[in-house]
Amino acid sequence: MEKIYNPHAIEQRWYETWESNGHFSPKLDSSAKDKDSYCIMIPPPNVTGSLHMGHAFQDTIMDTLIRYHRMKGDNTLWQPGTDHAGIATQMVVERIINSEGKTRHDIGRDAFIEKIWDWKEHSGNTITKQLRRMGASLDWQRERFTMDDGLSDAVKEVFVKLHEEDLIYRGKRLVNWDPVLHTAVSDLEVLSEEENGHFWHMRYPLSDGSGELIVATTRPETMLGDSAVAVHPDDERFKSLIGKTIKLPLTDREIPIIADDYVDPEFGTGCVKITPAHDFNDYEMGKRHDLPIINIFTIDAAINNDAPEKYRGMDRYVARKEIIKDLESAGLLDKIEDHRLMVPRGDRSGAVIEPYLTDQWYVKIAPLAEPAIKAVQDGDIRFVPDNWKNTYYEWMNNIEDWCISRQIWWGHRIPAWYDDAGKVYVARDEQEVRKKYQLDDSIKLKQDEDVLDTWFSSALWPFSTLGWPEKTPELDTFYPTNVLVTGFDIIFFWVARMIMMGLKFTGQVPFKEVYVHGLVRDSHGHKMSKSKGNVLDPIDLIDGIELETLVEKRTKGMMQPQMAKKIEKSTRKEFKDGIPSFGTDALRFTFAIQATTGRDIKFDMGRIEGYRNFCNKLWNASRYVLMNTEGHDCGIEKNSEMSFSLADKWIISRLQETEKQVIESLNTYRLDLAAQAIYEFTWNEYCDWYLELSKSVLGAKENDNSDILQKEAQQRGTRHTLINILETLLRITHPIMPYITEEIWQRVAPLAGITQNTIMLQAYPEPDSDKIDQSALDEMTWLQQFVLGIRQIRSGYDIKPGKPLTVLLQNGASLDKDRLSKNELMLKNLARLEAIQWVEKDDDIPESATALVGEMQLLIPMAGLINVEEERARLNKEIDSNQGFIVKLESKLANENFTSRAPENVVALERKKLSDAQSILNSLTEQLEKIKAL
Repeated sequence: MEKIYNPHAIEQRWYETWESNGHFSPKLDSSAKDKDSYCIMIPPPNVTGSLHMGHAFQDTIMDTLIRYHRMKGDNTLWQPGTDHAGIATQMVVERIINSEGKTRHDIGRDAFIEKIWDWKEHSGNTITKQLRRMGASLDWQRERFTMDDGLSDAVKEVFVKLHEEDLIYRGKRLVNWDPVLHTAVSDLEVLSEEENGHFWHMRYPLSDGSGELIVATTRPETMLGDSAVAVHPDDERFKSLIGKTIKLPLTDREIPIIADDYVDPEFGTGCVKITPAHDFNDYEMGKRHDLPIINIFTIDAAINNDAPEKYRGMDRYVARKEIIKDLESAGLLDKIEDHRLMVPRGDRSGAVIEPYLTDQWYVKIAPLAEPAIKAVQDGDIRFVPDNWKNTYYEWMNNIEDWCISRQIWWGHRIPAWYDDAGKVYVARDEQEVRKKYQLDDSIKLKQDEDVLDTWFSSALWPFSTLGWPEKTPELDTFYPTNVLVTGFDIIFFWVARMIMMGLKFTGQVPFKEVYVHGLVRDSHGHKMSKSKGNVLDPIDLIDGIELETLVEKRTKGMMQPQMAKKIEKSTRKEFKDGIPSFGTDALRFTFAIQATTGRDIKFDMGRIEGYRNFCNKLWNASRYVLMNTEGHDCGIEKNSEMSFSLADKWIISRLQETEKQVIESLNTYRLDLAAQAIYEFTWNEYCDWYLELSKSVLGAKENDNSDILQKEAQQRGTRHTLINILETLLRITHPIMPYITEEIWQRVAPLAGITQNTIMLQAYPEPDSDKIDQSALDEMTWLQQFVLGIRQIRSGYDIKPGKPLTVLLQNGASLDKDRLSKNELMLKNLARLEAIQWVEKDDDIPESATALVGEMQLLIPMAGLINVEEERARLNKEIDSNQGFIVKLESKLANENFTSRAPENVVALERKKLSDAQSILNSLTEQLEKIKAL
């Protein structure tokens, strides 16, 4: 093995080997007949996308589960694929066309769609390449795309069947409208953030001239579409006015004053202007009171011809200024107040979204939601963590019909045709329309221009990717799938819709469990975003990136120079030398060990650095094992005589316990506990203890006073244990860290008598309770306490680790004496002791530092080991420094200006510093008291 672990020398090589040999693919022949199937569907990333930290975290979880179940012997499929991402992809290709001085309308729909397919072919595989970099063992031979022929057929089939059952209809309703992209968008495509705005208080005169009402709004231009003013029915101020009318300013219309419980009498003036065509809450109130719905906007959010002539054709914000000016001139503007408000913007265009009344296609969702709710209630689908089912119920019990049409060109075109009279016909294609509705060829038909919401095809993903509506072997083998791994933000948009569609069209749930993971945040707990300049690219963590390149990457495209400078400054401060290369395994292990169910991750660079060190530790430990086993007798032969030491029996026992803990953790989605168990066993037990203990056996010299055959049997037993524990450990760790484990296993496996060609197809280790030696565990615990007691004394009194010590033992039981007699040489080597002596209670014992092993005392005479006065001075100096630090922290935390204004995570960090400093002070004080006793 190379002396230094270099992930880049092994990762791509091994991935290409796995993929080219078909190791990611399940079997569908008779060899898989008796195997359990295990299937995960990847949440299809956008074809325009690139890997972000959320993807990397999610894919680590899925790949760990897939590799684990594959090694368990399950017939395992991780289904890959990408989403056509309607709006996002159309915008990417439109920009390319625009750069050539054209628009999509110049080249026409068919040519534009052809250009998108061409772009996908040449540029749409970025994220699939990056998934390979993460080690994702997806079955690429089965890769699907939501616009491929098979999935498109499934989409048409579902649309037609739902329409035939009156579960899809066309209607005029309010939608989120993007006035730049000219399409309806889903709630998930709307980003609402707080911005500075105003409250305009307007006077609405009563029609009978008896007074006025004052209403407040953040969007005064919408007043042109007002249909009523609403008050609370129990508001004594306005009870007498209910049923009267007002003259709507700047128009020639009169509108009624109505009463509705929705109005909050404590908010604003207690009077609310109602604009059913341009506000979702007003729309619902308008339906309750049968109010006219007056749309005053064009598709560009300009004022249309249903508004007074003066404002027609004006952009909404130009009209706003004119309306305010005209109200003020008429004496109808009461006041203007500054106000912070949530402004909804399209996530692609950045334009302010308008609630807009338009004809769209809808899915009647209530009949589909009922069985989907029941499936979770009955336990057919289980959420992990369980509390997410409450969020699911909340959404599903208040569900509204689903707007599935989009006014763009890229996507599944709606399978509906219109004749010249506007009558609609729904079928899979035009030929079927004519046959189904008995239409003569002379009747001209035109297909609907709209396409389906991307989430419509995504809702069919678990069964359409397996060949539905055909009855395929894949569908029969892998559906229902086992678990969906997803973020909480799409439980409604994707998870719920997959459940509804799966139950409707297959009669079965699409998955048995839903594992909901948290967000990946920065080290301060903030959400990662381009605008904050705190985004980490997982590929940069794998490969490393120079500081100047990182700064350029984080500030590129920033419109505000001041913000760009701020981000550059913070980046230079946090990453003084750029980001070093950590490799894929270190990144995956960092994700896994923080994958506590449902909780967000605070991604700290110190942690990934620590787990890169863990990779180094495993690498170096393996080099030690190979140097001591290659070319030696490791007891592979059946008749080899082997003798096992205490350390051998102990590490074999601990391995069984670790295997049990890891398997239980993986089976319950506690990847954090599995990774922690692997880390602690590898670093703290196998490397720090067992490898050190093995040296005394393997290093025994020829002239030792021991039987040569016995010594050979002991060494053979230790080599056998070294290699077999390492080989098993590599298999345990492989699902989380696939690359390094494969590379090392290739060298280790032959020494363990294994001839197969990859670790990923080996059996996952199973614990054997018969291999647990409780007496060895107890005796080893005693030995560890002994050694740690000596090390703590060395540390506490600043005694050099290599200085030989004499230890006196007092108050030991017969079991202690027996254990000492068997392990004295080992204790001397590990604890750097020159002598171990038993003393009685009545013996004259010099001033000594003490430690306890059960009831037995360890005494180390201090004479000649330390200069008491110097040690006192050193401790006093450290105590003074620590006390000063504590005073500063206490003062800072007592300052209300700091605790009330500083971010919560900053205050928490200072409190932790104080707690740590107080612990250190207590430890230093205890050491000083011990020194005073000498």
